[in-house]
Amino acid sequence: REHGVAAHYVREAPKDILACPAALKRHLAIKNRAEEPGLDATAQVGVDFLQLVRLGLRRADDALILDTLKLVDALLKADTPSGPVWHRYNGDGYGEHADGRPFDGSGRGRGWPLLVGERGHHALARGDDPLPYLHAMNAMASAAGLLPEQVWDAAPLPQRHLQPGRPTGSAMPLAWAHAEFVKLAVSHASGQVFDRPAAVWQRYAGKSPAAATWVWTPGARIGHLAAGRDLLILLPQPAVLHLGFDGWNHGFDRPTQPLGLALHGLKLDAAQLRSYRVLDFTWQGMDGAWLGEDFQLLLAT
Repeated sequence: REHGVAAHYVREAPKDILACPAALKRHLAIKNRAEEPGLDATAQVGVDFLQLVRLGLRRADDALILDTLKLVDALLKADTPSGPVWHRYNGDGYGEHADGRPFDGSGRGRGWPLLVGERGHHALARGDDPLPYLHAMNAMASAAGLLPEQVWDAAPLPQRHLQPGRPTGSAMPLAWAHAEFVKLAVSHASGQVFDRPAAVWQRYAGKSPAAATWVWTPGARIGHLAAGRDLLILLPQPAVLHLGFDGWNHGFDRPTQPLGLALHGLKLDAAQLRSYRVLDFTWQGMDGAWLGEDFQLLLAT
Protein backbone atom coordinates (compact mmCIF):
# COMPACT_ATOMS: atom_id res chain seq x y z
CA ARG A 1 0.00 0.00 0.00
CA GLU A 2 2.84 2.40 0.77
CA HIS A 3 3.83 2.30 -2.91
CA GLY A 4 0.34 3.11 -4.14
CA VAL A 5 -0.57 -0.25 -5.65
CA ALA A 6 -3.86 -2.06 -5.16
CA ALA A 7 -2.41 -5.57 -5.54
CA HIS A 8 0.71 -7.28 -6.81
CA TYR A 9 2.21 -10.62 -7.77
CA VAL A 10 4.24 -12.32 -5.05
CA ARG A 11 7.53 -14.07 -5.68
CA GLU A 12 6.42 -17.32 -4.09
CA ALA A 13 3.24 -18.56 -2.47
CA PRO A 14 2.89 -21.18 0.28
CA LYS A 15 1.90 -24.58 -1.06
CA ASP A 16 -1.54 -24.45 0.59
CA ILE A 17 -2.45 -21.03 -0.81
CA LEU A 18 -5.33 -22.41 -2.91
CA ALA A 19 -7.04 -23.80 0.17
CA CYS A 20 -6.12 -20.99 2.55
CA PRO A 21 -5.63 -17.46 1.15
CA ALA A 22 -4.47 -16.31 4.61
CA ALA A 23 -1.33 -18.40 4.05
CA LEU A 24 0.11 -15.39 2.18
CA LYS A 25 0.71 -13.75 5.56
CA ARG A 26 2.96 -16.56 6.73
CA HIS A 27 6.72 -16.21 6.89
CA LEU A 28 8.60 -17.75 3.95
CA ALA A 29 12.29 -18.48 4.42
CA ILE A 30 14.84 -17.05 1.96
CA LYS A 31 18.01 -19.00 1.21
CA ASN A 32 21.60 -17.72 1.09
CA ARG A 33 21.14 -15.35 4.00
CA ALA A 34 23.30 -15.08 7.11
CA GLU A 35 20.25 -13.68 8.88
CA GLU A 36 16.70 -14.54 7.89
CA PRO A 37 14.80 -11.30 7.06
CA GLY A 38 11.49 -12.74 8.26
CA LEU A 39 9.37 -11.61 5.32
CA ASP A 40 5.94 -13.08 4.73
CA ALA A 41 4.84 -14.04 1.22
CA THR A 42 3.09 -10.73 0.56
CA ALA A 43 6.32 -8.83 1.25
CA GLN A 44 8.45 -10.85 -1.17
CA VAL A 45 8.56 -9.44 -4.69
CA GLY A 46 10.43 -10.88 -7.67
CA VAL A 47 10.51 -10.32 -11.42
CA ASP A 48 9.32 -13.76 -12.54
CA PHE A 49 5.79 -12.49 -13.26
CA LEU A 50 7.05 -10.75 -16.43
CA GLN A 51 7.11 -14.18 -18.05
CA LEU A 52 3.31 -13.98 -18.12
CA VAL A 53 3.67 -11.14 -20.61
CA ARG A 54 6.60 -12.73 -22.42
CA LEU A 55 4.60 -15.92 -23.03
CA GLY A 56 1.41 -14.16 -24.10
CA LEU A 57 -0.68 -14.96 -21.02
CA ARG A 58 -1.07 -11.33 -19.91
CA ARG A 59 -0.98 -8.04 -21.76
CA ALA A 60 1.95 -5.73 -21.12
CA ASP A 61 -0.45 -3.03 -19.90
CA ASP A 62 -2.38 -5.34 -17.57
CA ALA A 63 -3.13 -3.41 -14.36
CA LEU A 64 -1.70 -6.08 -12.05
CA ILE A 65 1.46 -6.31 -14.15
CA LEU A 66 1.94 -2.53 -14.04
CA ASP A 67 1.27 -2.33 -10.30
CA THR A 68 3.82 -5.05 -9.63
CA LEU A 69 6.34 -3.22 -11.82
CA LYS A 70 5.93 -0.18 -9.56
CA LEU A 71 6.98 -2.33 -6.62
CA VAL A 72 9.83 -3.87 -8.59
CA ASP A 73 11.21 -0.46 -9.46
CA ALA A 74 10.85 0.73 -5.87
CA LEU A 75 12.45 -2.34 -4.29
CA LEU A 76 14.69 -4.01 -6.86
CA LYS A 77 15.94 -1.39 -9.30
CA ALA A 78 19.42 0.13 -9.09
CA ASP A 79 20.73 2.92 -11.32
CA THR A 80 24.34 2.55 -12.40
CA PRO A 81 26.64 4.41 -14.82
CA SER A 82 25.97 1.58 -17.28
CA GLY A 83 22.21 1.96 -16.99
CA PRO A 84 19.41 0.59 -14.82
CA VAL A 85 19.64 -2.96 -13.51
CA TRP A 86 17.33 -5.10 -11.41
CA HIS A 87 17.75 -7.60 -8.58
CA ARG A 88 15.99 -10.96 -8.74
CA TYR A 89 13.94 -10.40 -5.57
CA ASN A 90 14.11 -8.49 -2.31
CA GLY A 91 16.10 -10.26 0.37
CA ASP A 92 18.23 -12.15 -2.17
CA GLY A 93 21.45 -13.31 -0.52
CA TYR A 94 23.23 -14.65 -3.61
CA GLY A 95 26.07 -12.21 -4.30
CA GLU A 96 29.00 -10.38 -2.75
CA HIS A 97 28.78 -9.07 0.80
CA ALA A 98 28.35 -5.33 1.41
CA ASP A 99 32.12 -4.96 1.88
CA GLY A 100 32.82 -6.75 -1.41
CA ARG A 101 33.83 -10.09 0.05
CA PRO A 102 32.87 -12.98 -2.26
CA PHE A 103 29.68 -14.94 -1.78
CA ASP A 104 30.41 -17.69 0.74
CA GLY A 105 27.01 -19.25 1.20
CA SER A 106 25.49 -15.90 2.09
CA GLY A 107 25.80 -12.34 0.86
CA ARG A 108 23.62 -9.86 -0.98
CA GLY A 109 22.15 -10.36 -4.42
CA ARG A 110 23.25 -7.80 -7.02
CA GLY A 111 21.81 -6.56 -10.31
CA TRP A 112 21.48 -9.02 -13.19
CA PRO A 113 22.04 -7.81 -16.79
CA LEU A 114 19.80 -10.68 -17.86
CA LEU A 115 16.89 -8.95 -16.15
CA VAL A 116 17.63 -5.76 -18.08
CA GLY A 117 16.94 -7.74 -21.24
CA GLU A 118 13.71 -9.14 -19.82
CA ARG A 119 12.59 -5.63 -18.96
CA GLY A 120 13.46 -4.57 -22.50
CA HIS A 121 11.15 -7.24 -23.86
CA HIS A 122 8.34 -5.93 -21.68
CA ALA A 123 9.00 -2.42 -22.96
CA LEU A 124 8.73 -3.67 -26.54
CA ALA A 125 5.48 -5.49 -25.74
CA ARG A 126 4.11 -2.15 -24.45
CA GLY A 127 5.11 -0.40 -27.65
CA ASP A 128 8.17 1.33 -26.18
CA ASP A 129 11.71 1.35 -27.58
CA PRO A 130 13.84 -1.50 -26.16
CA LEU A 131 17.09 -0.03 -27.51
CA PRO A 132 18.09 1.68 -24.21
CA TYR A 133 18.00 -1.73 -22.53
CA LEU A 134 20.28 -3.19 -25.19
CA HIS A 135 22.69 -0.30 -24.69
CA ALA A 136 22.66 -0.89 -20.93
CA MET A 137 23.39 -4.60 -21.29
CA ASN A 138 26.22 -3.84 -23.70
CA ALA A 139 27.71 -1.33 -21.25
CA MET A 140 27.67 -3.97 -18.51
CA ALA A 141 29.79 -6.40 -20.52
CA SER A 142 33.47 -6.95 -19.80
CA ALA A 143 36.25 -5.50 -21.96
CA ALA A 144 36.15 -8.78 -23.87
CA GLY A 145 32.42 -8.42 -24.51
CA LEU A 146 31.33 -11.04 -21.97
CA LEU A 147 28.10 -10.53 -20.04
CA PRO A 148 28.31 -11.36 -16.33
CA GLU A 149 25.69 -12.91 -14.14
CA GLN A 150 25.70 -9.84 -11.88
CA VAL A 151 27.06 -6.30 -11.84
CA TRP A 152 28.07 -4.23 -8.83
CA ASP A 153 25.34 -1.78 -7.82
CA ALA A 154 26.78 -0.05 -4.77
CA ALA A 155 29.54 2.49 -4.10
CA PRO A 156 32.90 1.74 -5.77
CA LEU A 157 35.27 -0.61 -3.96
CA PRO A 158 38.50 -0.25 -5.98
CA GLN A 159 40.42 -2.50 -3.60
CA ARG A 160 37.99 -5.28 -4.56
CA HIS A 161 37.92 -4.29 -8.26
CA LEU A 162 34.21 -3.55 -7.93
CA GLN A 163 32.78 -0.60 -9.84
CA PRO A 164 29.09 0.36 -10.26
CA GLY A 165 27.58 -1.15 -13.39
CA ARG A 166 30.58 -3.39 -13.99
CA PRO A 167 30.96 -7.17 -13.55
CA THR A 168 31.24 -8.61 -10.07
CA GLY A 169 33.00 -11.87 -9.28
CA SER A 170 29.94 -13.79 -10.45
CA ALA A 171 29.87 -16.22 -13.38
CA MET A 172 31.07 -14.71 -16.67
CA PRO A 173 30.10 -15.26 -19.37
CA LEU A 174 26.55 -16.15 -18.42
CA ALA A 175 25.23 -17.81 -21.58
CA TRP A 176 21.67 -17.13 -20.46
CA ALA A 177 22.38 -13.38 -20.46
CA HIS A 178 24.02 -13.56 -23.89
CA ALA A 179 20.97 -15.41 -25.24
CA GLU A 180 18.69 -12.73 -23.79
CA PHE A 181 20.78 -10.00 -25.43
CA VAL A 182 20.58 -11.73 -28.82
CA LYS A 183 16.83 -12.31 -28.49
CA LEU A 184 16.22 -8.69 -27.51
CA ALA A 185 18.26 -7.53 -30.51
CA VAL A 186 16.17 -9.74 -32.81
CA SER A 187 12.96 -8.57 -31.14
CA HIS A 188 14.00 -4.94 -31.60
CA ALA A 189 14.76 -5.52 -35.28
CA SER A 190 11.46 -7.30 -35.93
CA GLY A 191 9.31 -5.05 -33.75
CA GLN A 192 7.79 -7.93 -31.79
CA VAL A 193 8.78 -10.25 -28.96
CA PHE A 194 10.87 -12.94 -30.64
CA ASP A 195 10.01 -15.94 -28.47
CA ARG A 196 6.35 -15.35 -27.61
CA PRO A 197 4.55 -18.57 -28.63
CA ALA A 198 2.11 -17.72 -31.40
CA ALA A 199 -0.35 -20.44 -30.35
CA VAL A 200 -0.54 -19.06 -26.80
CA TRP A 201 -1.17 -15.52 -28.01
CA GLN A 202 -3.84 -16.71 -30.44
CA ARG A 203 -5.63 -18.54 -27.67
CA TYR A 204 -5.35 -16.06 -24.79
CA ALA A 205 -4.35 -12.72 -26.38
CA GLY A 206 -2.88 -11.74 -23.03
CA LYS A 207 -6.18 -12.03 -21.18
CA SER A 208 -6.95 -14.17 -18.16
CA PRO A 209 -9.55 -16.80 -19.13
CA ALA A 210 -12.70 -17.32 -17.10
CA ALA A 211 -12.46 -21.05 -16.37
CA ALA A 212 -15.81 -22.82 -16.53
CA THR A 213 -14.29 -25.83 -14.74
CA TRP A 214 -12.17 -25.61 -11.60
CA VAL A 215 -9.74 -28.41 -10.80
CA TRP A 216 -8.94 -29.99 -7.43
CA THR A 217 -5.83 -32.19 -7.25
CA PRO A 218 -3.87 -33.56 -4.28
CA GLY A 219 -1.05 -31.20 -5.21
CA ALA A 220 -3.27 -28.12 -5.65
CA ARG A 221 -6.16 -28.34 -3.22
CA ILE A 222 -8.53 -25.48 -3.87
CA GLY A 223 -10.55 -24.59 -0.79
CA HIS A 224 -13.68 -23.23 -2.45
CA LEU A 225 -15.59 -23.39 -5.71
CA ALA A 226 -17.14 -20.28 -7.24
CA ALA A 227 -20.83 -20.33 -8.09
CA GLY A 228 -21.71 -21.65 -11.52
CA ARG A 229 -18.44 -23.56 -11.99
CA ASP A 230 -18.05 -27.25 -12.72
CA LEU A 231 -15.58 -29.22 -10.60
CA LEU A 232 -13.01 -31.76 -11.79
CA ILE A 233 -11.40 -33.91 -9.10
CA LEU A 234 -8.16 -35.05 -10.70
CA LEU A 235 -6.09 -37.94 -9.33
CA PRO A 236 -2.83 -39.61 -10.39
CA GLN A 237 -4.35 -43.09 -10.18
CA PRO A 238 -7.77 -44.69 -10.75
CA ALA A 239 -10.04 -44.72 -7.72
CA VAL A 240 -13.61 -44.80 -6.52
CA LEU A 241 -14.60 -41.45 -5.05
CA HIS A 242 -16.90 -41.40 -2.04
CA LEU A 243 -18.77 -38.09 -1.89
CA GLY A 244 -21.38 -36.36 0.24
CA PHE A 245 -22.71 -32.91 1.05
CA ASP A 246 -22.91 -30.71 4.13
CA GLY A 247 -21.48 -33.28 6.52
CA TRP A 248 -21.57 -36.43 4.38
CA ASN A 249 -25.31 -36.27 3.70
CA HIS A 250 -26.65 -37.80 0.47
CA GLY A 251 -23.52 -39.93 0.13
CA PHE A 252 -22.70 -41.65 -3.15
CA ASP A 253 -19.79 -43.36 -4.92
CA ARG A 254 -18.43 -42.67 -8.39
CA PRO A 255 -15.44 -44.22 -10.19
CA THR A 256 -12.90 -41.96 -11.86
CA GLN A 257 -12.45 -42.02 -15.61
CA PRO A 258 -9.13 -42.11 -17.50
CA LEU A 259 -8.35 -38.66 -18.91
CA GLY A 260 -5.02 -39.27 -20.61
CA LEU A 261 -1.51 -38.36 -19.49
CA ALA A 262 -1.82 -41.00 -16.75
CA LEU A 263 -4.50 -38.93 -15.00
CA HIS A 264 -7.91 -39.99 -13.76
CA GLY A 265 -10.81 -37.83 -12.71
CA LEU A 266 -14.44 -37.25 -11.92
CA LYS A 267 -16.34 -34.20 -13.13
CA LEU A 268 -19.29 -32.75 -11.22
CA ASP A 269 -21.30 -30.09 -13.00
CA ALA A 270 -22.53 -26.90 -11.38
CA ALA A 271 -26.15 -28.07 -11.38
CA GLN A 272 -25.25 -31.01 -9.11
CA LEU A 273 -23.59 -28.70 -6.60
CA ARG A 274 -25.74 -25.58 -6.49
CA SER A 275 -28.03 -26.69 -3.64
CA TYR A 276 -25.23 -27.36 -1.15
CA ARG A 277 -22.66 -25.45 0.88
CA VAL A 278 -19.93 -28.08 1.36
CA LEU A 279 -18.71 -31.02 -0.70
CA ASP A 280 -17.16 -33.82 1.37
CA PHE A 281 -15.06 -36.44 -0.37
CA THR A 282 -12.37 -39.07 -0.11
CA TRP A 283 -11.48 -42.08 -2.23
CA GLN A 284 -10.76 -45.77 -2.28
CA GLY A 285 -8.00 -47.21 -4.43
CA MET A 286 -8.64 -50.00 -6.89
CA ASP A 287 -6.94 -52.34 -4.43
CA GLY A 288 -9.70 -51.58 -1.93
CA ALA A 289 -7.54 -49.45 0.38
CA TRP A 290 -9.06 -46.19 1.64
CA LEU A 291 -6.99 -43.02 1.49
CA GLY A 292 -7.47 -42.36 5.21
CA GLU A 293 -8.06 -38.62 4.77
CA ASP A 294 -11.25 -36.63 4.17
CA PHE A 295 -11.52 -33.36 2.24
CA GLN A 296 -14.00 -30.50 2.22
CA LEU A 297 -14.66 -27.96 -0.50
CA LEU A 298 -16.76 -24.87 0.20
CA LEU A 299 -19.41 -24.30 -2.46
CA ALA A 300 -20.50 -20.76 -3.27
CA THR A 301 -24.24 -20.36 -3.68
